[in-house]
Amino acid sequence: MTIDAIRAFCRTLPGTTEDIKWEHDLVFSVGGRMYAAVDVNPPHALAFKCTAETFGELIERDGVIPAPYLARAMWVQQQRLDTALERSELEDLLRTAHGIVSAKSPKKKTGKTAVRSKGKAAAGTKRKTAAQVKRPRAGHQSGRRAR
Repeated sequence: MTIDAIRAFCRTLPGTTEDIKWEHDLVFSVGGRMYAAVDVNPPHALAFKCTAETFGELIERDGVIPAPYLARAMWVQQQRLDTALERSELEDLLRTAHGIVSAKSPKKKTGKTAVRSKGKAAAGTKRKTAAQVKRPRAGHQSGRRAR
């Protein structure tokens, strides 16, 4: 797969943005979070996020290593384009990387909208009752005694 083919494929994934980081890496992100990066300088290494299970399987292959600086976050690096991974497999892996990162990104940034009932708190949050809200006592400023 070429850089242009990777770029064309990643652009088809919802909410994908691209930019150049660190002077020579073309980075693909969703919701402001990276999911893949390709070095624009030869030999064009490609790094991407994957699941823990896939990480273990991929690093066993020749030409795929744990991504430098990102391996602990389950990123792998194909050291050269068109060596270790076939096009269809790479597209599936990039789609999965996009899905992993998209699922962890805020819905507002990924272009997905959350449906909430009017007047209800967001899931996982609790509203305070009137008894739980602290009010300053009479004769006190901001809850402290006046001196």
